[in-house]
Amino acid sequence: MIRIEPRETQSRTFTLGVPILSAVIALALAAIPLLAAGANPIVAYAEMFRGVFGSVFAFSEVLTRATPLIFTGLAAALAFRAKLWNIGAEGQLYLGAMAAVAIGSGVLDVPGILLLPMIVILGAAAGAAGMVAPTYLKTRFGADEVVTTLLLNFIILIFVQMMLEGPLQDPMSLGWPQSAPVLDQGMLPPLMERLRVHSGLILALILAGLAQFMLARSVWGFRLRAVGENAAAARHAGINVKRSLFGVAILSGGLAGLAGVSEVAGLKGYLTADLSPGFGYTGIVVAMLAGLSPAGVVIAALFIASVFVGADSMSRAMGVSSFLADLVVSMSLLCVLVGGFVARYRIVRSSTARAAS
Repeated sequence: MIRIEPRETQSRTFTLGVPILSAVIALALAAIPLLAAGANPIVAYAEMFRGVFGSVFAFSEVLTRATPLIFTGLAAALAFRAKLWNIGAEGQLYLGAMAAVAIGSGVLDVPGILLLPMIVILGAAAGAAGMVAPTYLKTRFGADEVVTTLLLNFIILIFVQMMLEGPLQDPMSLGWPQSAPVLDQGMLPPLMERLRVHSGLILALILAGLAQFMLARSVWGFRLRAVGENAAAARHAGINVKRSLFGVAILSGGLAGLAGVSEVAGLKGYLTADLSPGFGYTGIVVAMLAGLSPAGVVIAALFIASVFVGADSMSRAMGVSSFLADLVVSMSLLCVLVGGFVARYRIVRSSTARAAS
């Protein structure tokens, strides 16, 4: 008979190596469907590499794709640290984007110099608002936030579609459900000429560094980690658990809202119902690959973005489906979950246990 029990000590080297090993294993397993499709995996991965690092434009596309993933990855990582399972980053992203176009399209008479800061602040506030109700239901009635945040995604998306066919619709769109464009003064400045990468990336990196510092070096970070490790013990130690959960909920929602702001005010300039290809959900994978570390989120987001951009390039060059990227991302997450389990637990045989006793 065997049983599973927690390890007394966890190897830090193994814990840090799990995400890297997971990515390698995922790429190795993805070679199987490539072979089934009649493609040479070595050539296919060479095309992926070329699609990511083959030119300045290619790498700039990776940075552009990684920007919203850093925001949503941070949103998931910080909330998960407190055992607040925010699955609603997708909806919060759309709330932030909707606030950005509502302010940035000239609805309010705002001086040009204040327009961009207001878009950023109100976009974050709109995303944060999307986490208030689920957190209240969790702390007041014990409602499962996985269910409430997930279902809220669909409600928000339907609301956005309604607004795009109503008050926010561009009169010049000929009936197409899209918002009026953000004014030039409200757009995030580009980082390079004739390339799509924009200063939202700088904001994401600054927030990642700040989150890493606060989580590791501040009283707020200690309280957050304490609540996540054992809420009952944290409450006994005098930590206000509800306040801590509401604080991280607002921060998490705000970061997801900034992902929407970066896509609207940094990239597209207007809002449509298909703005996000799933950045909110992919942010969960980014957070798990990063081990819920804000610094690791940046690396994980770059990896995921590289996979998607490289898979697009490989698809064009070899005629292989770009859905391979989704397969690699999914297998990376599964490998991380399995590796994390192995790092925290061990399998013990009864005979071994009796001999040890």
